[in-house]
Amino acid sequence: MRTSDTKDTKDTKNAEDTRAWPFTLHRCTPTIGAEVSGVDLGNLDDTTYRALRQALLDHKVLFFRDQHITPAQHVAAARRFGELEVHPMIGHHPDHPELVVFGRGGDKRGRENLYHSDVSWRELPSMGSMLRCVECPEIGGDTIWVNMAAAYAALPEDVKTRIAELRAVHDAMPTFGQSMDGERYDEMRAKYPPMVHPVVRTHPETGEKILYVNEGFTTHFANYARMQPYRIGSDFRMAEMDLMQYLFRQAAAPEYQVRLRWRANTVALWDNRSTQHYAVQDYFPAVRHMNRATIIGDRPA
Repeated sequence: MRTSDTKDTKDTKNAEDTRAWPFTLHRCTPTIGAEVSGVDLGNLDDTTYRALRQALLDHKVLFFRDQHITPAQHVAAARRFGELEVHPMIGHHPDHPELVVFGRGGDKRGRENLYHSDVSWRELPSMGSMLRCVECPEIGGDTIWVNMAAAYAALPEDVKTRIAELRAVHDAMPTFGQSMDGERYDEMRAKYPPMVHPVVRTHPETGEKILYVNEGFTTHFANYARMQPYRIGSDFRMAEMDLMQYLFRQAAAPEYQVRLRWRANTVALWDNRSTQHYAVQDYFPAVRHMNRATIIGDRPA
């Protein structure tokens, strides 16, 4: 379901979040996403910031239209939510290293079309991201977000039992290393070794259980052979792969998703701890330019 420019009048009671926010908040789906109006991200006061942080916890991803903010204001707004990272493997804005620059179109196709959580390969993965559309196609180039707390909650109980103590390896290099020469690859491999995180993490603010593996960066389970009964030969390896693929597929269920159609000066703010996202690459060779600030989080537990 895409967010729309006007309110859905079919079910205003369910669509409208009527709590005492200092802005208007319109839910996009029953599971995830809300569109916020009445906020200028270039001038966030303390009251609005605190309310937005709570709304983010409630709805996982927030959308803001018509945000005519400068790169400096983008950085300042994101920094209200925490310290910002400088991404070591993606190009930056020339004046603001905290802003990752995505420029796609012409002869360069996008490569973000897989479900992932930003920088889950870090020792301290991100708390959240704030993405602004600078230029986008008239049609195409949407982004999908997924509520991975809902995905975990809907798992069968026997699967929850199987994965309760599992840990998974997250690695940047299978994705980012493809375009690096040998020297650069070795440098990044040394600086950013694979990290091990729980398959089911607990959200540090809400206490929700979250399915925390993604096809972008999760490569394998760190302790599968120790946690599962041994049968014969390499049979456990196939069973491990089957379980990993089953967990990856949970992100593709439409029931856990919201889809945004971008316009210039639209901003999305999402919680990387409890969501995954997918950038739809259907717009080539049209141009799509985006700036993203990423907020440093904590160690998954």
